[in-house]
Amino acid sequence: MKRISTVPFTGTAEQEQALKNWLAEHKQQRGAAMPALQKAQEIYGYLPLEVQKMVAEALDKPLAEIYGITTFYSWFALSPKGQNDINVCLGTACYVKGSGAIFEKLEKKLGVKDGETTEDGKFSLNAVRCIGACGLAPVLKVNEDVYGRLTGDEKELDEILAKY
Repeated sequence: MKRISTVPFTGTAEQEQALKNWLAEHKQQRGAAMPALQKAQEIYGYLPLEVQKMVAEALDKPLAEIYGITTFYSWFALSPKGQNDINVCLGTACYVKGSGAIFEKLEKKLGVKDGETTEDGKFSLNAVRCIGACGLAPVLKVNEDVYGRLTGDEKELDEILAKY
């Protein structure tokens, strides 16, 4: 389940104007909600409630409908991403080889749950279904770096985190 960000919203006037300009140009377009949310996430990096309200008002849609879209599709983020995005594969091959336990260790180590960002903004932690490296299971990615054949050993995880 996606969690709404507890990080205070800090959007700029330039970001707001960019979104308003895009919405004004495209609001009559049929099915504009999805592209509007994609554009909003491109501008802000995530979709805080304040941004969802802007989209809902501009498109004359209920906030509940916009919120439903943002929480249904996995590529929408409700919290700002950390400097380093950690994705732990929980697909079948990885899960069978222990990625669930690795994910739980990272949750404890970082003090965050799935989809959240550490208080210092350094790491985001995400459970994903497949990274596409099943032969290296269990696998996690930090940004674009792939780590495979993990044991879940505390030292191993500490060494990976220390690189970032």
